[in-house]
Amino acid sequence: MNWLVILPLLLFLFVIFFVGFWANKYVLKTDSFIHEYFLGGRQLGGFVLAMTMIATYGSASSFIGGPGVAYTKGLGWVLLSMAQLATGYFVLMVLGKKFAIMARKYNAVTITDFLKERYQSKTVVILSALSIIVFLFSSMAAQWVGGARLIESLTGISYTSSLFIFAFSVLVYVIVGGFRAVALTETVQGVVMFLGTAVLLIGTIIAGGGVDKIMADLVAENPNLVSPFGAEQDLTPLYVSSFWILVGIGVVGLPQITVRAMSYKDSKSMHRAIIIGTIVIGFIMLGMHLIGVFARAVIPGIEIGDKVMPTLTLTVLPPLLAGFVLAAPMAAIMSTVDSLLILVSSAITKDIYLNYIKPNASEKQVKKVSFWVTSIIGIAVILFSLSPPDLIIWLNLFSFGGLESVFIWPIVFGLYWSKGNKYGAITSMIIGMGSYIVFDRLFPNPLGVHTVVLPVLLSLISFVLISILTKNKVQKA
Repeated sequence: MNWLVILPLLLFLFVIFFVGFWANKYVLKTDSFIHEYFLGGRQLGGFVLAMTMIATYGSASSFIGGPGVAYTKGLGWVLLSMAQLATGYFVLMVLGKKFAIMARKYNAVTITDFLKERYQSKTVVILSALSIIVFLFSSMAAQWVGGARLIESLTGISYTSSLFIFAFSVLVYVIVGGFRAVALTETVQGVVMFLGTAVLLIGTIIAGGGVDKIMADLVAENPNLVSPFGAEQDLTPLYVSSFWILVGIGVVGLPQITVRAMSYKDSKSMHRAIIIGTIVIGFIMLGMHLIGVFARAVIPGIEIGDKVMPTLTLTVLPPLLAGFVLAAPMAAIMSTVDSLLILVSSAITKDIYLNYIKPNASEKQVKKVSFWVTSIIGIAVILFSLSPPDLIIWLNLFSFGGLESVFIWPIVFGLYWSKGNKYGAITSMIIGMGSYIVFDRLFPNPLGVHTVVLPVLLSLISFVLISILTKNKVQKA
């Protein structure tokens, strides 16, 4: 156990806990627990909004899983990963002011609140909450695994013990501080992620003898490592292009990202977040995936992809600096999992408990249920994470695809197409969810594109078709 590495991480955790307990005072004194705990009182400024979107999106798959795949596939995976460049820009431009205005008009705290008021359907609410719980559970498991892998690499203690240490750390500040704690800690985490990426990229290039030397070593091992088609020539143009839907356009359908577009305080904040978010996410995604490829020349022979990033950091940087840099993936993981915890907790507490189980629940009862739900979900994910996969990125991408297939068209058409109705939304959600699970299990990557493409297309067709066919039925109602 290298204490010079661990000390910066302990300092980072101390700051995170401090912010969580500081944010708790807002939870305790607020007149509206629901709005404060799940949305931070809609008071996010531009810089905080940008950082919370980046930190939520930049997860274990970006900082551990992504570089692990890039280590295996080469520069082709770097090209593919850059589909994420426009994520923050695209989400805030598509949803924009109209989404924030309608969310305030409906008094919506969650994406399900928005869909409930827009479509006036209990079925839409139940499908939304169910989708969030099912798909985000696998995404949370990916983050739990990533955090445990990181602590395991640093300390040498067992994976199981590392898992419990990481989970306890996250659960404490999320349960205590709510969304405001999540947003503020994510601002700290976003800055750490940016600086950590820069330091490690420079350190890796120096350790490899410069970019020219690294590239020559990669070509000597396998020329395909520096081609856009991947080490095994399996990254076809069609497959790479389809990732623009999964991690580009489709991100509009991710509830954990769209809820951020409800939480900013004014238009100036949104515009600032678009600029800051695009620059920072572009640098982090390019930097981390390049690091994964370069690592192959610096430390060849790593068999478990998720260990590339921690191993490289400990190899090329002095211990104290390594501890600071490893706070970046820890920040990425914690920032994503805390957002997912809040989102799943809100789906159960706000969307199901308050809507259908106890609509007249008091503030005290809602607080109690929220805290217990968050705790139980966290424990359930820990148990699910005890048997981890080799590459956590696939768990995360499964979650992305599932949520996008369900939510993208009900959200977009709910904002911009007045003729879209509850029948179209319900059909779209069912077909999106069902077809995605079927394709993912039985026919992965159909027609050479990512699995998400056909379900998103089918859900689009079904939404438009059913809304048009049931137009008279809605008018009569």
